[in-house]
Amino acid sequence: MLKYQSIASDIQRSIESGVLKPNAKLPTVVELCEAYGVSKITVKRAIELLTERGLISSRRGSGTYVKNTTELLEQTGLGPVDAGADPEVDSFMFSQSDRAAGFTEKHGATGKEISSVVYDFSIVNPPQDVARHLSISREDFTYRICRVRCLDEEPMVIEYTYMPLDLIPGLKRAHLYGSVYAYLRNALGLKISSFHRIIRAVPATEEEAKRLSTTPGIPMLEIAQVGFLDDGTPFEYSVSRYEGSRGEIRDINVL
Repeated sequence: MLKYQSIASDIQRSIESGVLKPNAKLPTVVELCEAYGVSKITVKRAIELLTERGLISSRRGSGTYVKNTTELLEQTGLGPVDAGADPEVDSFMFSQSDRAAGFTEKHGATGKEISSVVYDFSIVNPPQDVARHLSISREDFTYRICRVRCLDEEPMVIEYTYMPLDLIPGLKRAHLYGSVYAYLRNALGLKISSFHRIIRAVPATEEEAKRLSTTPGIPMLEIAQVGFLDDGTPFEYSVSRYEGSRGEIRDINVL
């Protein structure tokens, strides 16, 4: 094991054991250099590795902090979607993955036609819980997106998404008919690093059933997530609801 990997593993153990608690500020790079007797480059590589694992995030001008994953997705509602959400639910299983593949990338090799139906593309001040998940103020602006993704014109999933306007400039309605993640990577040069997710079963609302051509109340697979860039900045808060009888969700976790 390389030295920076050993340092990252040591800090990770401190986080998992509770020695470093959620929202705790990590020592500075200089302090970590002194503690481990290594160079700044080695410490910075360890911090990058912990960031990729979704355990810490950097706040500009403030320092590096342990992520509070117990609060990260304690609410999964996005505006009208939260009807019926259980306010007592406050503990979830999270997945951390460096796979930045969205719907287009996941289904691109199937040979099926991928398309989208866009129901909402607007710029809004985010609700309080969304602003908290994205580490922004309620006075900031976000894109609010609602779209249905289809395979061979059959609706598969409805997505509700918020993204910070300042972080992702120039997003246009036309991008929503393809891969938004491709726009982030190719046009903006952003690197998507990890996701924190909660997966559960929920009933389809009447509106969702209409848009997905299914039956109200039918079980759907819901994936709520916060996506992070390689510097630990949250770039997306979304809830996706899949019509459960039309396919399956496969995921690979990289720890």
